[in-house]
Amino acid sequence: MAGLRLYYERDLENEILKNLAVKEIIAVVGVRQCGKTTLIKKIAEDLRPKNKISFISFDDISALHLFEDDIETFINIYVKPFDYLFVDEIQYASESGKRLKYIYDHFEIKIIISGSSAPEIAIQSLKYLVGRIFTFILYPFSFREFLNVKDKKLLTTYDLGNYKKGMTDKFNQYLREFLKYGGFPRVVIADSFDEKQIILKNIYNTYLLREIRETFQIADNLKVVKLIKLLGLQIGNLINFNELSNESGIPLYQLKNIINILESTYIISQAHPYFTNKRTELVKSPKLYFLDSGFRNACLDSFSDSFVSSGENLEQFVFSEFMKRDIALKYWRTKSQAEVDFVLDRQEVIPIEVKSSLKNAKISKSFHSFLSKYNCPNAYILSENLEEDVKLSLQKTVHFLPWVKLNKII
Repeated sequence: MAGLRLYYERDLENEILKNLAVKEIIAVVGVRQCGKTTLIKKIAEDLRPKNKISFISFDDISALHLFEDDIETFINIYVKPFDYLFVDEIQYASESGKRLKYIYDHFEIKIIISGSSAPEIAIQSLKYLVGRIFTFILYPFSFREFLNVKDKKLLTTYDLGNYKKGMTDKFNQYLREFLKYGGFPRVVIADSFDEKQIILKNIYNTYLLREIRETFQIADNLKVVKLIKLLGLQIGNLINFNELSNESGIPLYQLKNIINILESTYIISQAHPYFTNKRTELVKSPKLYFLDSGFRNACLDSFSDSFVSSGENLEQFVFSEFMKRDIALKYWRTKSQAEVDFVLDRQEVIPIEVKSSLKNAKISKSFHSFLSKYNCPNAYILSENLEEDVKLSLQKTVHFLPWVKLNKII
């Protein structure tokens, strides 16, 4: 096995480690270059001193051919002598689920697989592996993981939330870099801003070539590029599929299929409406967000300070941070155009507004409307530096927080 790249701890690692002792196959999926290979190699290396480890990648054509064409020889070489079988790039194998099921059912070995294409893994594997597989999604670095790379001491402060006076400015400086270049590991550790942009554009182009063209066999890249750019300009807006179809030149049925591919390969995700009364609130159109701001900026070829610190990019930051913790946010909008950016639908319903400047950090009429309608005891307004609690009544408090203290809500 090749040497391990420089490794920075991922929040997902502990979740995977908790499941190493159970029989089920572990699948780690996520967008290309988000760190899946590095993560599973780290886990394999930690296991190696006390266990026999088989680690292969289906980038290796000879191993792939054995798996597909001669499973018994594959088992003799890569399975029987070992305690753990790690398979990277599983999506390249045809009928992987059928073969993995055979290994799972007949041999005492823990299987860990990874791949960038969830639909391929799902189609080829899950129908055979129902009840036999746990799936974990690895995203590009969250802001917390980003801070772990940049400044471990600052990460401790971030986790505790005990900011000394003036410290928020340092966090905001890092946040601006994160908003501009995102959380792909290679981008985060790159030395210069020019290098970060080059790596991001390469990730974007590789995604279009290998994920869209090769894996999903969508040949007309120019129309797909145009669609992704259009989606990049739609952040925080209700999706109008007919309008996107007209502007991109992609038929509606195909456009929805491509959007599904973008979502299932962890490039974008959708926020769906929060409602209790279907007659008075809009309930159909979702909003769309990219899961990495750097990827979005690369597809639009825009890295200017004013662009990346815009309201929609900050809104996207909030949405993606929740998604990286496996928490889905909804939005609220009525037919009378009252709206709230996000609704966290837990045991307690929590509305969240994201403001791009301090002058806009106030309780809007729409926000008041939501608080009254749903009788929320807590609500949050996120802006640059403002931090205070405003009691509207004995039962209702609006918490003003800096963007960088978002983890207090999560």
